[in-house]
Amino acid sequence: MDAEAPADKQPVRLTIYNQTFTLRVPGDPEELLRAANEVDELVTSIARSGNMDATRAAILACLHLQDKVDELQQELEKFRNIEERTRELGRLLDGVVP
Repeated sequence: MDAEAPADKQPVRLTIYNQTFTLRVPGDPEELLRAANEVDELVTSIARSGNMDATRAAILACLHLQDKVDELQQELEKFRNIEERTRELGRLLDGVVP
């Protein structure tokens, strides 16, 4: 198994919507801190706009982020289709051009 040893992970404290979490992460914790900050801003802005509790704000934030993931997956699929068509055109050109 290729799991990292617990000693290779650093504890990182982060706060999202006034809730503090400590996570053990491999490598540079700055990426996680940046992501946590973005999630905190999103949840806070959602909660503020509707004056709602943390659970509801977190669920709406998750839905918002999943929508973004879906959009990015669709964009990625478009690029994959373009790449595939480009390879196909290259093969056709190779057959025509000596």
